[in-house]
Amino acid sequence: IYTSKLIGADAILLIAGVLKENLGEFYLKTKEIGLQCIVEVHNKEELNNALEVDADIIGINNRNLIDFNVSLDNTEKLIKYIPKNKTIVSESGIKTPEEIKYLRNLGVNAVLIGESFMREINNLDTLENFIYKAKGGM
Repeated sequence: IYTSKLIGADAILLIAGVLKENLGEFYLKTKEIGLQCIVEVHNKEELNNALEVDADIIGINNRNLIDFNVSLDNTEKLIKYIPKNKTIVSESGIKTPEEIKYLRNLGVNAVLIGESFMREINNLDTLENFIYKAKGGM
């Protein structure tokens, strides 16, 4: 946490499934030193922990970190338990603009896309087209 602040980060990711009972302590320390924080969850228990610490930004990881299976259904399953005043980020497994539209319709505020963009990092046209379509372009 301190290193992130020292090198100029604005925000960090806290993974509820890793931190478990220490989530609250890490979350409070993050806020105390002026960093924003995404609290990442994958299941209802982790979500309850994130809500208990009153996390402002909740990331729903569609990738199970135990078996690495990925399903956007995880966002649909968990989002209904998150209060509307929270910022919701759907993470992992997002490959198409249509999936972004689907997630937006569920109430997701943002998406975290890593692998799909990494595979296209040298293809600017593909990335620009993806962004254009995700914003509603045809």
